[in-house]
Amino acid sequence: MAQVQTSARAVQPLTGFRNRWVQLIIGILCMGLVANLQYGWTLFVEPMNAKHQWGTAAIQLAFSIFILTETWLFPIEGWLGDKFGPRPVVAGGAIFAGLGWILNSYAESLPLLYTAAVISGIGAGCVYGTCVGNALKWFPDRRGLAAGLTAAGFGAGAAITVIPIANMIASEGYEKTFLTFGILQGVVIFILALFLVRPRAPEHAKGTKTVEAADYTPKQMLKTPVFWLIYVIYVAVAAGGVMATAQLGPIAHDFGIAGTPITLFGATLPLLTMALSIDNVANGLTRPLCGMISDKIGRENTMVIVFIGEGLALLGLMQWGHNPYAFMVFAALIFMFWGEIFSIFPAICGDTFGSKFASANAGTLYTAKGAAAALVPLASLLAAGGNWNRVFILAAVVTITAGLTAKFVLSPMRKRFIAQGIERAKQTAN
Repeated sequence: MAQVQTSARAVQPLTGFRNRWVQLIIGILCMGLVANLQYGWTLFVEPMNAKHQWGTAAIQLAFSIFILTETWLFPIEGWLGDKFGPRPVVAGGAIFAGLGWILNSYAESLPLLYTAAVISGIGAGCVYGTCVGNALKWFPDRRGLAAGLTAAGFGAGAAITVIPIANMIASEGYEKTFLTFGILQGVVIFILALFLVRPRAPEHAKGTKTVEAADYTPKQMLKTPVFWLIYVIYVAVAAGGVMATAQLGPIAHDFGIAGTPITLFGATLPLLTMALSIDNVANGLTRPLCGMISDKIGRENTMVIVFIGEGLALLGLMQWGHNPYAFMVFAALIFMFWGEIFSIFPAICGDTFGSKFASANAGTLYTAKGAAAALVPLASLLAAGGNWNRVFILAAVVTITAGLTAKFVLSPMRKRFIAQGIERAKQTAN
């Protein structure tokens, strides 16, 4: 009787909070709440520098430390999510994320600022890695869309809070803003984490051709050349986007247009505030859109289109960005073409290396973003004196090259790899 009851429960549809779409929504909300740790950062750079005179490069080192910590601990955080489930990992991430910004509010020295960056990075990594891994496991049939929707929370979530953060910085100072939003974000993420459950994809979502190939552990994945090619392409494209998100404020200030009043849809805001709001919306919308497109036309076909678009947008900002409206347009295009990497790369990782270790594998690949972040202080040094042309040209060339490599090198290489995996699986079964 017990066996019959167990079998009956196994085939029952998952309802309520255990429904995969509900779990996806919870993950999206968690991602949106942790997004300010990255996308709201640029608003704090100039106020911190005005008060402490630490220098932009020294302050931006904290951003690089945050990204490095967030990304390079992903494999461990992904492994924890695979082993213990999403609830404790995201709850722990909420505590670290809140504490990091609270410490930022009290940081009177660079060492404390850098310590806060490490703590914030741990928090963001726990939330991000677990939520994306969950999406890949819940939706093996729609990996691009699910990863894109989850990553959209991280891209667009900050759009809701950019204006309140900017207004609070202007009226009450950056310290109180760090404190208020740190507490708010940490508490809400912690509550949402309590509703997360272990992913279990429904039967109708299983059995796609990529899942039939072998499930690779992170250690096995790291031994494959195809992984390292994907990794290099990821670093190349992420570098330009990370630079833009961290340096958009300094770029606007060097162009002399950061405070220019801009009226759009009846609202008048300083250019930088308006641009960041639009950029985060574009960054969020492109993730599920490009994820869904890549589900239809293929990962590499989507890559070549958007990566070349990213390079052209960087060149456009260099050439015409001194005009306030052109600055908004090209900055939005940069965010739009860059944001899709956070749906396509987790999806291509799941396609290539299977679902069983999806959180740890995607987390390992995500360390490429950390490698790209190391270039942020370099961008500040190359742009000394307000000359950003060298940065834009270098980023554009690398990004366009990455798109062409994805289409003409990665695509045939990955097809051969998956075909070999399927063939080995058939031989093992026989």
